[in-house]
Amino acid sequence: MKRLAVFASGRGSNFKAIISHEKLHVLENLQVALLITNDPEAAAKTIAEQNYIPNLYLEGTWRRKFSDKIEREMARERFDSYALDVLKEFRIDTIALAGFMQVLGPTIVSAYPNAVMNIHPATNLTKFGGPGMFGNRVHEAVLREGEKESGCTVHYVDESVDGGPVILQSNVRIATTDTPETLAERILVQEHRTYSKALQLHVDGRISVKEHRAVIDYSGGWEDAWNRRQEAFIQYQTGQSTNSAELMARPI
Repeated sequence: MKRLAVFASGRGSNFKAIISHEKLHVLENLQVALLITNDPEAAAKTIAEQNYIPNLYLEGTWRRKFSDKIEREMARERFDSYALDVLKEFRIDTIALAGFMQVLGPTIVSAYPNAVMNIHPATNLTKFGGPGMFGNRVHEAVLREGEKESGCTVHYVDESVDGGPVILQSNVRIATTDTPETLAERILVQEHRTYSKALQLHVDGRISVKEHRAVIDYSGGWEDAWNRRQEAFIQYQTGQSTNSAELMARPI
């Protein structure tokens, strides 16, 4: 059983979706074992408490003002150092960044090579990724550029920003009537499905990284089996299953 830590700064919708996949037995051999946040008021903390998941606030760089870049970098390094100690204490194997508003430095990234994942709300990370590109800023930029499609990307985290090896992407067609808010809502549906699939591929040892590219092994009917299991989450997500709702009321 692999142990997962989720890093989140806000409402934690992807965090909740990962928990849902675990509760519904869609995710296998993976336990959501810890939440780390850099915002003491993050709604994700409430989700963790409701699901009896240990959670910890560590002061980082989010929502803080610094006199210069050196001071900011020192704060980030302190956060990374404290977080790494906690990750070791909780015997964490894998990390999922879920709306985490802070760049991880080499302290954690080097300790978890190809074991830290992030999800980004676009598919073209060259145009719509990188420093400062998060939340509705991404969707505003996509619409401003007149793109026909967007979506989400799950990738491994390296020392760049949104530049690590891409694992999975899901596409969403853009409507002429879309606003950043409506586009974000439709993409979020795909985020909630795609992130857990990437985590399962990782846990199952189905991803190999070669020359900065993630290569996925779907042999043996892996994807068919995943799709059958994930149907329970899709039914829960769309409000179609009373049984799924009952399951979600139970502690992990």
